[in-house]
Amino acid sequence: MFAYLKGLYESRTMDYIVLDVNGIGYKIFMSENSMKKIGEIGTTIKVHTYVRVREDDISIYGFALQEELRMFELLISVSGIGAKSAITILSNIEPSSFAAAVVSDDVNVLKKLPGIGAKSAQRIILELKDKLKSISIVDAESNEGMVMTNSNENIEDMISALQVLGYSRRDIENIIPKLNITDESLETLIKKALSLLSK
Repeated sequence: MFAYLKGLYESRTMDYIVLDVNGIGYKIFMSENSMKKIGEIGTTIKVHTYVRVREDDISIYGFALQEELRMFELLISVSGIGAKSAITILSNIEPSSFAAAVVSDDVNVLKKLPGIGAKSAQRIILELKDKLKSISIVDAESNEGMVMTNSNENIEDMISALQVLGYSRRDIENIIPKLNITDESLETLIKKALSLLSK
């Protein structure tokens, strides 16, 4: 319906903010992490949005960053995870940590999240890795002839994790020369790459 809303940040509660856009107050549900990043009440802010339409309800979900929106969309695509559960998960883990857990099969990280047990964690990893495989096939076809020169094993995991968050392989490979690859953890690499990709 719309990609984002930009307006005056009027107020917030535990679960949502109110954004005034040209005299209309939009109730936008957000995670705690997004609320911390979005800005100060009384200022003009931009919120990336996902609109969920049902027979008896239309709800807007908001995100401070594109990768948070992408993570939300991935989570609600997993069987058994609804929008409210996805927002709760986003309140308890950063996209970089989530993507790293998915690509490294780290069930322990995911099962610590509210409402996620061992079986749900395994299902998240399985279903999202299947999506990742299809992304990788498309990227391999569109980037034919591109060769990775760095042999660090974290590089491919980082690329996979960033693809989980919606970035193309070409864009990711463009920022790799700006990263200090040596002795960095996977999560640290992902965080640094995200800061470069968001510029």
